[in-house]
Amino acid sequence: MSEYRAARRPARRTGEKSEPRRSGTQRSEPRRSGTPLRISTRNAAFQQWHALLGNRAKRQRAGEFLIQGVRPLTLALDHDWPLSAVLHSAGGSGGRPLSRWARDTLDRVPAGVTRVDMDPELLHELGGKEDTVPELLAVARVPDDRLDRLTVGPDFLGVVFDRPITPGNIGTLIRSADAFGAHGVVVSGHAADIYDPKSLRASTGSLFALPVVRVPSPQTVADWAAGLRTRGVPLRIVGTDERGAADLTGTDLTGPVLVVIGNETSGMSAAWRELCDETVRIPIGGAASSLNAAAAGTVLLYETQRQRGFPAVGAPVQAGVPVRVGGAGR
Repeated sequence: MSEYRAARRPARRTGEKSEPRRSGTQRSEPRRSGTPLRISTRNAAFQQWHALLGNRAKRQRAGEFLIQGVRPLTLALDHDWPLSAVLHSAGGSGGRPLSRWARDTLDRVPAGVTRVDMDPELLHELGGKEDTVPELLAVARVPDDRLDRLTVGPDFLGVVFDRPITPGNIGTLIRSADAFGAHGVVVSGHAADIYDPKSLRASTGSLFALPVVRVPSPQTVADWAAGLRTRGVPLRIVGTDERGAADLTGTDLTGPVLVVIGNETSGMSAAWRELCDETVRIPIGGAASSLNAAAAGTVLLYETQRQRGFPAVGAPVQAGVPVRVGGAGR
């Protein structure tokens, strides 16, 4: 196949604006044919896909990243995320025929997405697990980083992660944002890559379920927030800090709110502190001096939805009913 074409775009929440195709990127281009492209050697296409695993600059230039795992790939298709290619072995994985899930997933792949029949040994190199050959992998496209991808209404809940250091923390916070009904996540400043395989793994596929946008600085968000306020949206920006002016549970979080989680080491930057309408603290005890940034974000998201009666989290949480935790997805 001569080029990659995405048949569909990421799912949008109700009222969210459509996105133009990302431009200015350089993507690998396997030869077009009427049958799946066969790759049995470490050719140029394989090498480019392999580079997407560990080279952030190449992910950025290509505008693509790899999807590994059953749940992430399933959610990518559920939310119409644009794919460039799906990689599999026509003869099955590790000598076994493809599972029902893999066959059904291949049937769901939109027309126009390149299908690649790849040697199992090469699939193993791209799969990210030492002892397992993946049945399916996908090459996905990176959407534009635009704040208008976030739908802002009277119940808006957004999360900013200021200069996160570790991809795993980004993925964990995205997972929590999805679980507690946030409308989007903003990653601000010089930060770890949201499309790093460790971030995708930690998100367990939630990256595909809500908008996640990168911005270069707090000023980008400040301009966006000012535009919303001009249009009558009473957006508040609430930061978290161990020396915050009020306890989290004593702060009203029921209106449109953008919560800010600081860097894992130094907390919020001076610029973000200046932008916040107020800062809150999360009371803790024991010998711990602080909470992990993603853990703090999860507590804040939970408290926000508790105050709102959990309207965006499916069935209301009932007293005495345990919340399912753990599980990293396959």
